[in-house]
Amino acid sequence: MSARYSMPDEEIDKRVRLDRWLWAARFFKTRSLAATAIDSGKVQVNDTRVKRSKLLRIGDELKVRKGPYEFVLTVRALAERRGPAVEAQTLYEESEDSKEARERINEARRLQREAALPPVRAPGKGRPTKRDRRALARFRRGTAKKPSEGD
Repeated sequence: MSARYSMPDEEIDKRVRLDRWLWAARFFKTRSLAATAIDSGKVQVNDTRVKRSKLLRIGDELKVRKGPYEFVLTVRALAERRGPAVEAQTLYEESEDSKEARERINEARRLQREAALPPVRAPGKGRPTKRDRRALARFRRGTAKKPSEGD
């Protein structure tokens, strides 16, 4: 046995592959997706780009980019098996800065969606809607709905 593999057994038990841990912590739906994210540089351990076989230890700092979000995590526990979401949340602790940054991004995205909505058209202005076109067709055919007596 070489010196490279002469690590004590209790030390080996305290380490887990990065791709497995990300899957167990429910950051990715499959280990394959976790491995792809690691290989493409979207995951860093202690500010260093790593391979998927990197062995994590408790206390390591991870940066995980998913879409527009970046999670900054500290590993609190190790797991090789995927469990319930409640258990998965106990595996890590997210930094306050990371949470605040995600909230800011969510707010900005919400405002963008609201700004992108089409303006409300005033009745009688602009191109008729499908509902308006159907009402016109009924009127031309002579089958228009009669207004109620109370109007």
